[in-house]
Amino acid sequence: MKMSQVVDGLRSDVVAVGELGDDTVAELAERIADVLGRSVPGRVLDLLSDAAAELTATVPAGRVDIRVAGDDVEMTYVEDEPGPSAAPTSDGDAQLARISLRLGEGLKSRLEEGAATEGVSVNTFIVHMLERGTSSNRSRNNNRVGNRLHGYGTT
Repeated sequence: MKMSQVVDGLRSDVVAVGELGDDTVAELAERIADVLGRSVPGRVLDLLSDAAAELTATVPAGRVDIRVAGDDVEMTYVEDEPGPSAAPTSDGDAQLARISLRLGEGLKSRLEEGAATEGVSVNTFIVHMLERGTSSNRSRNNNRVGNRLHGYGTT
């Protein structure tokens, strides 16, 4: 879908309605059309995102994505990748939850590098990092400071 076609269609409709009145009405319609031209693309993307989320909730596997390239907007179906993240976690939690995550570009790059090093997807890499960071073994390492252990041990 071309976003400009949607915007231009709405603008021309508003201008056409304005031409039914006098010069003041026509000028007002032009101003309204200008405002719509700036706000409609964002509103359409919000609507498509909501539709994609609703569709994703109804499909048994995979998700519906919105892809924007310049003036082109399309909805696509993306199948879930089979992999370790689809298996139950160390907690035995077989239910999967979907979250949205906003990252800084630097952190995103480091995650992509780490995933590439391990040969897994970024999603799988993040899940593994979260599992390691929140595992029950973490409490055993609370005495560790840097590369040194503090406390005492018995032999």
